[in-house]
Amino acid sequence: MQNNNSTKWVYLLVLSLIWGTSFILIKKALLGLNAYQLGALRTIITGLFLFAVGFNKLKTIKKEAWKWIAISGFVASFIPAFFFAIAETQIDSAVVSVLNSLVPLNTILLGVAVFKIASNIRQVIGIIIGFIGTSILILEGADLNPNQNYWYAGFVIASTLMYATNVNIIKRYLQDVKPLAIATGNYVVIFIPALIVLIFADFFKFENFENAVFNEAIGYVAILSFFGTALAKVLFNKLVQISTPVFASSVTYIMPIVALIWGILDGETFSWMQGLATLIILSGVYLANWKAKKNRST
Repeated sequence: MQNNNSTKWVYLLVLSLIWGTSFILIKKALLGLNAYQLGALRTIITGLFLFAVGFNKLKTIKKEAWKWIAISGFVASFIPAFFFAIAETQIDSAVVSVLNSLVPLNTILLGVAVFKIASNIRQVIGIIIGFIGTSILILEGADLNPNQNYWYAGFVIASTLMYATNVNIIKRYLQDVKPLAIATGNYVVIFIPALIVLIFADFFKFENFENAVFNEAIGYVAILSFFGTALAKVLFNKLVQISTPVFASSVTYIMPIVALIWGILDGETFSWMQGLATLIILSGVYLANWKAKKNRST
């Protein structure tokens, strides 16, 4: 039990570093690709990686689990891949990473509302604090960067709801499925839809590949796909299984710190008020998760 407890913290730290870097990779890739090309290409490359190492694991998935595998694939991989890219066409990568911190709070909300998981007053207070911080972050960002359209924050918030849905699905319905099998199964379902989007997004025009910025963007997507999606998905699925949905979602504690560092190094502006809003959000997330950890240990 003690070894399992140490292992989950290692998973959490590694995932935080990988996913914290993903936001700047999306930003760099958008210099040469549009959001639909990026989302579709990211899905396809990730799928190819997973098929190479996990295709033989598909036979271990029981027939009744495929419904949840399919839902998981769309809500946790397919749609967010496009939504995050669309959001970063208008909002700084650092701000997007902070908004992504709503995942643990939404995990609790959906756990209570949809999956009938018990909650408590501390978690409710944590959720309220988290959303106060989110409001401040968005309003301050809109004031600080009037040239950016902060309505696009809705794409990130919608993605956090989908991620939260996925965490609860894995914990409730896919607990006995191997993490690599879940990830590979996800991409079996969404690979063809992504290929269709890529074709209609004019990716395969010959003149595109004569553009150095376009080719460089593909390189960023390849890195993002292997580390930020393929490898990270397997690690995250394992983390959910060896811990709890809320603990696994707490990967968002460290992610904003990593993303903020990358954003500032890349010249993004981030005010002290936005920093305060970030601390408020993370405080709300911590408060909600702290009670969950305490209850689990008693």
